[in-house]
Amino acid sequence: MKAKRYSSIAEINITNLVDVMMVLLIVFMLTAPFLQAGVNLNLPKAEAKVIEEQEGITISVNKEGEIFIDKDKVAWRDFSAELKKALETNAPKVFLRADKDTKYGYVMRVIARVKMMGIEDLGLIAEQDNNG
Repeated sequence: MKAKRYSSIAEINITNLVDVMMVLLIVFMLTAPFLQAGVNLNLPKAEAKVIEEQEGITISVNKEGEIFIDKDKVAWRDFSAELKKALETNAPKVFLRADKDTKYGYVMRVIARVKMMGIEDLGLIAEQDNNG
């Protein structure tokens, strides 16, 4: 008896791989906006054009006056040191998010400290107002 020789197939069926990659792409596209915010705030609405997302540090102030650098809560006495540490690994760009019910004094205190540290690139984040 003569054994049959099998030839190898040199092509790979990637249909399943493409299906999985498409599902992952959709999942990441849907969850990315939720990951950006970090701290749950009720942002004020403003008529402003939407800017492209940029690299930088996000400082959040909730209505109780608690301060967060990115997602980490920071005491006011440690704010400067924590901000300096965050600036070592990020661009010298700061985005400030504050709850619409936050007292003006809390926001001004943070802005003043950021400016005293020599950071000139400070952006204020608000929700887009589509009614006006």
